[in-house]
Amino acid sequence: MIETIPAAWRGVLADAIAAPTLRGLESFLDAERARADTEVYPAPDDVFTALRLTAPDAVRAVILGQDPYHGAGEAHGLCFSVRAGTKIPPSLRNIVREWADDLALPLPASGSLERWARHGVLLLNTVMTVRRDEPNSHRRQGWEPFTDAIIRALAAGPDPVAFLLWGAPAQAERELIGDQHVVLVSNHPSPLSANNPPIPFLGSRPFSRANARLAEVGRPAIDWSLGEDG
Repeated sequence: MIETIPAAWRGVLADAIAAPTLRGLESFLDAERARADTEVYPAPDDVFTALRLTAPDAVRAVILGQDPYHGAGEAHGLCFSVRAGTKIPPSLRNIVREWADDLALPLPASGSLERWARHGVLLLNTVMTVRRDEPNSHRRQGWEPFTDAIIRALAAGPDPVAFLLWGAPAQAERELIGDQHVVLVSNHPSPLSANNPPIPFLGSRPFSRANARLAEVGRPAIDWSLGEDG
C-alpha cells in the first residue's frame, strides 16, 4: 500500500510515510483483505485516489470526510463521492442539493465529484479505508496520523487554502489549520444533521462563500462545476 502513495506527495509526507504507525496500518490492511469473510473498501488501487488526482501544489480547497462509504460499489477514494452510475447516498444528495441551490445550477446527473478533485479540491477522508457494512471499523488503526500529516503539510504552505469542515469530526481538525487559511464550518450534510443547529448545512452556501473568502485573501475562485470529466 505504501508504495502506491503518489510521488507528488512523498516529499511533503516523508516523515509520516516513514512512521511505524503507517507500517502497522499496512500490516493491518493486509490481514483484513486476506480474511475470507471480510471486504475492505475502497479497492487497493483506489485508496489514494484523492492524492493521485490532486497534487499538493494544486490544492486550493479541502473537504474532509470521516471514512469511506461502507456499501458495496460506493467508495472510490474521494470523500462523499461515488462513481457515475452509482446510486447517490443521502449525505451526497444533500451536498449536490446545496451545490445546486448555492450556485443556481441544475442538479448534476451523477454523484461523482471527480471534477472537483481535478480542479484543486482535495476530497480527503481522515480514515481512508473501511470494512463492508461496518462504519468506523478502521478508526485508530494508523490512518489518523497520516491524514493529520496531510492537513499539516497543506496548512504550512505559503498560499491560503479553503478548508470546508462539515460536522464535529471534521471541525476537530481545526487546530491543525493556521489562521491564514479560509475555514468554513457547518453541520454535517447527513440527513440527521443537515437542517439542525448550530449551523445547518442546507443553506450554508459553502461553495460561493469559499470563493468570496478566497477573493478576500487574493486567491482565485475555485471552479465548482460538475460535468462529464467527473
